Amino acid sequence: MTIPPHHEPQTPRDLVGIGIGPSNLSLAALAHPLAELDTVFYEQRPGFDWHPGLLIEGATIQVPFLADLVTLADPTSPWSFLNHLKNSERLFPFYFSERFHIQRTEYDAYCRWVAQNLPGLHFRHQVDAVRWNPERDVFEVDYTQLDTEGEAEALGRTYTRNIVLGVGTVPHVPGPLQPLVDTPGVPVIHAADYLDHRATVLTADHVTVVGSGQSGAEVFLDLLRHRPAGREKLHWIGRTEAFAPMEYSKLGLEHFTPDYTRYFHALTEPVRDRLVATQWQLHKGIDADTLAAIHDELYRRTLHGGWPDVVLTPGVRVRTAGRIATTRVELHIEHLQQDSRSRLITDAVILATGYRERPLGPLLAGLDPYLRRDSSERPRIDEEFRYVLDPSVTGSIYVQNAELHTHGIGAPDLGLAAWRSATILNSLTGKETYPLAARTAFTTFGLDDPRTRLPQAREAKRLTPLS
Repeated sequence: MTIPPHHEPQTPRDLVGIGIGPSNLSLAALAHPLAELDTVFYEQRPGFDWHPGLLIEGATIQVPFLADLVTLADPTSPWSFLNHLKNSERLFPFYFSERFHIQRTEYDAYCRWVAQNLPGLHFRHQVDAVRWNPERDVFEVDYTQLDTEGEAEALGRTYTRNIVLGVGTVPHVPGPLQPLVDTPGVPVIHAADYLDHRATVLTADHVTVVGSGQSGAEVFLDLLRHRPAGREKLHWIGRTEAFAPMEYSKLGLEHFTPDYTRYFHALTEPVRDRLVATQWQLHKGIDADTLAAIHDELYRRTLHGGWPDVVLTPGVRVRTAGRIATTRVELHIEHLQQDSRSRLITDAVILATGYRERPLGPLLAGLDPYLRRDSSERPRIDEEFRYVLDPSVTGSIYVQNAELHTHGIGAPDLGLAAWRSATILNSLTGKETYPLAARTAFTTFGLDDPRTRLPQAREAKRLTPLS
């Protein structure tokens, strides 16, 4: 079958965005009022979709509602969460609800509202390749337009001076567990698909949750609430040494400020790598309210005598796994502190094992000769979120939520999305389109930081005495 071409303007655009998740949606919203910019954003999915498998009833996002797509860069933007409430005539109910952390479903609905009303977003557009054209000094972006069935409908090519990558992450399945996911039969699913399979999982006699982060805690709590008292038959294991709360003190949260991001970026590569490995509790711990809800639910089940039929064991890793016939799963587990091993037989497994950055190798293969890499073969990224490219490339490739190794643990945090988008737009326009604060934290993360020097005290205004 011959697929017809989709005609695009030959004049290069200023910016092409690849992927429409919260990060690029934030950038598109902040770019919308900038008439001097010609932008377009492509996404292969049929519409905006934010972790649909984890939109569990009652689960909240872990940042305040002010960390929407735009407010921390432009509180007057029409694409703010508060304006979404106003448009849906829910502003007063929200005001009286006194909620600082909104539910996941509400954040998803807000993002969908923005995506459905913001121009320049093209869903069902799969970007296939990106190349640099040295003769025209532009990037070429090849894409396939998909029909409602996800089949190729038309081919297109866009020319652009700059690109921003916001392709997000993919569910991570540890090697020992991958064969179980790939084989049909006993349900072994990633938490990203939990709600799609919850009804099936709840019929299983015994269920195991693997992973001791926020997703694992939310899935375990939801399963616990749906199992009969005394016959819960739930097992929850994870590699961390405890079901640890996320660091949520006010000074601890200053690790998610532009100040810390700039400080982190200026560190040497080995120091940055060591830091990321030690800071897991800042972004991979469990919300204290979720831990309290789990304990409350477990305690409630002891009120009439007996203990719930659950096992919660941290400090455990899965060494190998296999199927017993076609009805059960056997996990070979190891306790890291005791150096002891055991077997766990279960009827369903939920893998709350996190996410990894989506591989960009196939998409950027044509740009590989121009990319500058660090000692671990990762792309080098400058302070303004641009790939470091060969000087012959006059355009820029910006990245969103793919800079953990250069910008630190704030990279995936929703609270820094608007600031990062504003930084990219300031870089793109070559001016302070969005004025950004010079200082954002009380903590001084390094010595002799000029941003922390206080201005001279102002002289008090002298008043004219009354006669």
